[in-house]
Amino acid sequence: MYNVKSKIAEEFISDSEIRSTIEYAAEHRNDRELVKKILEKARACKGLTHREAAVLLECTDTELVEEMYALAREIKHRFYGNRIVMFAPLYLSNYCINGCVYCPYHAKNKSIRRKKLTQDEIRNEVMALQDMGHKRLALEAGEHPLHNPIEYILESIKTIYSIKHKNGAIRRVNVNIAATTVENYRRLHDAGIGTYILFQETYNKENYQMLHPTGPKSDYAYHTEAMDRAMQGGIDDVGIGVLFGLETYRYDFTGLLMHAEHLEATYGVGPHTISVPRLCMADDIDTADFKNAVPDDVFYRIVAIIRIAVPYTGMIISTRESQKSRAKLLELGVSQMSGGSRTSVGGYMHDEAPEENSAQFDVADHRTLDEIVEWLLDLDHIPSFCTACYREGRTGDRFMTLLKNGQIANCCLPNALLTLKEYMRDYASPEVKRKGEAMIEKLLTDIPNEKARSTARKYLAAINEGKSDFRF
Repeated sequence: MYNVKSKIAEEFISDSEIRSTIEYAAEHRNDRELVKKILEKARACKGLTHREAAVLLECTDTELVEEMYALAREIKHRFYGNRIVMFAPLYLSNYCINGCVYCPYHAKNKSIRRKKLTQDEIRNEVMALQDMGHKRLALEAGEHPLHNPIEYILESIKTIYSIKHKNGAIRRVNVNIAATTVENYRRLHDAGIGTYILFQETYNKENYQMLHPTGPKSDYAYHTEAMDRAMQGGIDDVGIGVLFGLETYRYDFTGLLMHAEHLEATYGVGPHTISVPRLCMADDIDTADFKNAVPDDVFYRIVAIIRIAVPYTGMIISTRESQKSRAKLLELGVSQMSGGSRTSVGGYMHDEAPEENSAQFDVADHRTLDEIVEWLLDLDHIPSFCTACYREGRTGDRFMTLLKNGQIANCCLPNALLTLKEYMRDYASPEVKRKGEAMIEKLLTDIPNEKARSTARKYLAAINEGKSDFRF
């Protein structure tokens, strides 16, 4: 029985509701009048239901798909402008007791090199990331009660926040670790994390259990209800996602939006971010073994419709995607991306030999952070290293309220320009500095509030003089 406000996984992610939605969408895929009506509703930027979004996903009419793309661009620009928030993953450990068949960390894999960073090694990794210019990290670790207990994660977070290296500092630590208890989420909240991220992988319970045959992660309900426990533990910024390619994209697309609806209906705030990774090659994982691969044209449509359906949510794309794919996705809704990423444990300090592989997946975009910053500037996007909202307490419903009423523009745009200025001063190549300065001068006039504009100019001048960490 479907109940969006239920705390029971199989009720807020109802298999019968998903299948009924898919059937309804297939029946109405050629109903141009309905599709246009849904798009007209979406223009109000209040979002769509999972059923309405599913109808858009089924529509392949070229003219209407282009209209969806145009609307996705419009909505993205309205709430996020041309800002792209930069981050990097930091892999702490690949020890894992789960049996996930799509992940090379699975317990039976004897070919992958198992590694766990000491606190000194974490310091070295963080300094390497700071030397690139990163200010925001996403912690990653396999699930292992002995190697990766919550105490290790908490100690690592404390270490990361403590490191001040040259002009570098990590200002926001997001955490992507296994589903845990309300008490442990409370401890993560008290440690000052940003967003708690957990991918569902797939919402199809039957398939989920086949993909996760052993280990704690095999408990579908416990995993699916993790965000409810995180909210109860005080974490009001949560990030959801699926691994497209494990299940039919229609099923997981619908389940993903139902999860977002559940969080909004139950806690008054939906997911802070939605991630859209696709299954890719890894150590002992061959994508040919999975039959639900998502082609580019469908994937682009998925991203555009998520942006239309959940207009306020940040969307994340990783280095699993190629440069060409990332460029397209930036237009259609993505607002955060990783840069200069390593998916191996200790990979920022040392390049691994193939026989020492400890990576979770193969990276498709191998460019340095500076190369990606320059690329974004060339595409007329603003690379942003901003962490101000989190540090000013603008999280959860407070952040969403500012975003929905348009006031966030008086914060986000100047903060993006200030953090870009810091990056250029401390880390950028001469050509990137030149392009960045031109971008800042061009966009200062776009700050809506005159006082904020004047203050931004004052802060930019102070950054030129060597000062740092101004924020609105």
